[in-house]
Amino acid sequence: MALSKHIDAEALIEAARKHPHHKILERHHREIHEGVYASRFDADAEVPKYKMPQVGVSSKAAYQLIHDEMNLDGSPLLNFASFVHTWMPEEATKLMMENINKNFADQDEYPATQVIHTRCISMLGDLWHAPKGQAIGTATTGSSEAIMLGGMALKKRWQNKRKAEGKSAEKPNIVFGANAQVALEKFARYWEVEARLVPVTEKSNYCMDPHDAIKFVDENTIGVMVILGSTYTGHFEPVSVMAELLDEYQKETGVDVPIHVDAASGGFVAPFAYPNYKWSFDIHRVASINTSGHKYGLVYAGLGWIVFRNADMLPKELIFELHYLGSTEYTYTLNFSRPAAPILGQYFNFLNLGFEGYRRIVIADLKNARILSNALELSGYYKVLSNIHIPAPKTASGVIGVAHKAVGAVPDLEDPESYVKGLPVVSFRFTDEFKEQYPYIQQSWIQTLLRNKGWIVPNYNLPPSLEDVEILRIVVRESVSGDLIERVVADLMEITEALMKNPDVPMLMATFTGQPSLRDEAHHGRLKKEDVGSGNTHTYARQC
Repeated sequence: MALSKHIDAEALIEAARKHPHHKILERHHREIHEGVYASRFDADAEVPKYKMPQVGVSSKAAYQLIHDEMNLDGSPLLNFASFVHTWMPEEATKLMMENINKNFADQDEYPATQVIHTRCISMLGDLWHAPKGQAIGTATTGSSEAIMLGGMALKKRWQNKRKAEGKSAEKPNIVFGANAQVALEKFARYWEVEARLVPVTEKSNYCMDPHDAIKFVDENTIGVMVILGSTYTGHFEPVSVMAELLDEYQKETGVDVPIHVDAASGGFVAPFAYPNYKWSFDIHRVASINTSGHKYGLVYAGLGWIVFRNADMLPKELIFELHYLGSTEYTYTLNFSRPAAPILGQYFNFLNLGFEGYRRIVIADLKNARILSNALELSGYYKVLSNIHIPAPKTASGVIGVAHKAVGAVPDLEDPESYVKGLPVVSFRFTDEFKEQYPYIQQSWIQTLLRNKGWIVPNYNLPPSLEDVEILRIVVRESVSGDLIERVVADLMEITEALMKNPDVPMLMATFTGQPSLRDEAHHGRLKKEDVGSGNTHTYARQC
């Protein structure tokens, strides 16, 4: 979530007067909303933008002003940058709207909601192979909160164990890859745990290699966070390999280090696409798992889940007992009040889709991602860094099945097991040959020109040690149909070839950003580097 600051309206207006484009409008009241037309009785109302109006306007007028401005946002359908789900069936939306006024924290007042929450935890525990009847967990506002809760449990268990052994508990550390999503780094910084970031390489598939990670582990390590689906390239980090190395480490040192799996996206992909893949509670060292219901769980934004293997993995002193809502209730969350509607949306999906329905959707996502990957590589302009389009190893030696592809034995696009495992994500960049032939073309221009056609496709750098590599990334979700894939490929090829053919493009792109003027106002209210001090506040993580 972005931080914003109070806007000095007068300074903004003065800046607008000096703006080379805005000044030609000769408007002197830019702090006032103009264009109230839904309620003609409010047509002459002056509605301030940056301070609360002394007298409000009608509900129709307020709706119209905000509705019209929201139309300037990008289209969720064409937002290929985000993992967050943007569509649900009409019945699911109706169900959530019917319950939008219910507070999940009011357990005694809304017992049916609590029953459904318990059923969801039970279903997730079963899906992730938790010991029968032992999983414990809770819904959260997203994977970020879930990661905080999982990390807090790791830290407290480590502290308790160290104190019981008469050892110092002052210098905890946690190990995860430099490709981690920002929530992992937030946990370490907010809860004063040393973050040991494992460098990523091309050889390690741009994510954490367990053989590198084990070198960062010591007696002060509260846990290793393994990512099931990197936000950069969609690669799965091998949980089983990390567990085996930690088993060996324990035999050698006596130090028992647990694993938390950040399955923000993969938690709702791996069980359905790769049902025999071991990554969850069927690995004894996995203590807790988080996922996002609002990603491949197919629910609107605002829902995450944290599930622990059993009650022993969640220290009792972290659980709060409440008495003031009419009964005794127990809670383990970072906040209290939260909407119940997303939980009901999750349960709707579980009942509506079932295992086979989720599997059908995930297989379609992966198929479309492979079609896109193959098209990009066939163009000759782009190299695909994600690998779900690569045939899976065919031999015990781990040789990728490229030879099989060469002789015509191309696996079925609809069979996920025939390809390398990962999220339906396509990360790509210009080929080395393309960059050598067209050195004046900047890859960031592709993002800008696609945005002018409505597509939202981010271009950004990989984590440390690979930060010189820029990638474009498209996240394939349920709403990203084969028709949209075909259209975005056509537009991408058209843009790329137009850049190749026009030698005057660099001069044009130097002055053209493709950013709508609305962003001037948005940036005016954003924090700058000087606002947050000179400390080490950067992160290499990318948003989901």
